[in-house]
Amino acid sequence: MKASAFVYPWDVNGDPGAPERIAGLGVDQVTLASAYHSTRALTPRHPRHRIVTAEYAAVYYPAGDRWADRRLRPHPAGDWAPGDAYGEAAEALAGAGLDVHTWVILAHSSRLGAEHPDTSVVNAYGDRYPWAPCIAQPATRAYLTDLAAEAAVRPGAAGTELESLGWYGLQHLHAHDKTAGVALGDAGQYLMALCFCPACRAGYAEQGLDADELATAVREALEPLWRGAADDGGWPTVEKLLGEPVAAATRAWRDGRARTLQETAVAAVRTAAPEGFQVLLHGDPVAYHCGANAGVDPAHVLSVADGVVVPCAGGTALLTPFAEHAREDTVLAANFTVVSGMGGSPGTLAADAARARALGATELRLYHAGLASDGDLAAVREALR
Repeated sequence: MKASAFVYPWDVNGDPGAPERIAGLGVDQVTLASAYHSTRALTPRHPRHRIVTAEYAAVYYPAGDRWADRRLRPHPAGDWAPGDAYGEAAEALAGAGLDVHTWVILAHSSRLGAEHPDTSVVNAYGDRYPWAPCIAQPATRAYLTDLAAEAAVRPGAAGTELESLGWYGLQHLHAHDKTAGVALGDAGQYLMALCFCPACRAGYAEQGLDADELATAVREALEPLWRGAADDGGWPTVEKLLGEPVAAATRAWRDGRARTLQETAVAAVRTAAPEGFQVLLHGDPVAYHCGANAGVDPAHVLSVADGVVVPCAGGTALLTPFAEHAREDTVLAANFTVVSGMGGSPGTLAADAARARALGATELRLYHAGLASDGDLAAVREALR
C-alpha cells in the first residue's frame, strides 16, 4: 500500500537530515502543510529548536494578488514559517525522491474569527465560535474556495488533501481547552454546532423553521445534558429532542451548504491544477458530524473528489461506508496516528494496515513524521518494511 506521512515545513527547513530521514521510513509521499491553523508543535530532532509556536492560522507561501482588495484574506506566517516555507520544504523533500502533496486546512481559523467576528458560527445561546467560520455565509464560502485553490496548487505538488471542508462545531482543541466537563455525546455536539448567524437564520426560514423558535428548542433540548443526563444515541436522539421534522430541516440546510461548498472548492482546485492533480478530502462518513474530518455523504463526496482520507485512530470501521461507494480508481486512505504520546500505536501499524486493506483501504496516511519520537519512527520503518 502506498503510504504518505504528514509533515510541517518547520520539520524540514533548517534540518538537512530531515528529507532523507522521512524517505527512509519507507513512505512514497509526504503530505506537507501549505495552509494551517494555530498550533504548538514539538520538533524532537531539529538542530535549531524543540518547540514551534504557530500563533495563528496562516499560509506558508507568499499569497497571490487575488487577495489584494479582499476583506477576508489569508495571512502570512510569522517567524515559524517565513517566506515560502512550504516551497523550500517541498523542494528538499522532492530531492529525497518523495512525491509532495499539499495539506490545506480550510474552515478552521481562530484569526479569521478574531478579526471578523461576523464570520463565525453562533450557537443557540448567542456564543460565537471564533475557530469555526460559518460555511453558509457567501463571503466565507468565496474565501474558502479561493484559499483551497491557491493553497492546494503549489509548484511541484502532485495533489492535495483538503481538511475541514465542512462544518466546524464545538469540538476543537482550543487554547487551554476546558470544554470536556460535560459529556455531550453526538447529539449534544450537533445541537451545540447549529449556527444562528444571519445567513443560517435565513436558511432555516427557507426550510420552514422560525430561527428564534428553533434556538429555544435547542436550548431546551440541551438542558438535561448540562445536568449530566446525556443520551448518546446519535442522530435518533437529535430527532427525539427536536422532533423529526425540525431535525430533518436543520440537516437539509446544513448538508446542502456543506455539499455545495465541497463541490465548488474541488472544482476550483481542478481549474487551477495541472492535469492528473489528485484531490482528496478528509472526511467522516457520518454526514452530521463536524470537525477537521468533515461529515460527508460517502456517495456524494466520492463523486466529487478522487478519494478521502479517513480517520482510523479509533479503529477502521469508518472505512466501510466509503468502500461501499468506491470506484476502481478511488483513493481510500486510512489515517493512523503513529505518535505514541498522542495516543497512536506505531507498534501495531502493520496489523492495523492489514485490517484497513481488508476493508477497502488503498493507501495509508501516517500522522505525523515530525512529531513522532525516534522510537515511534523506528516502529513505522519496521511496519512499512
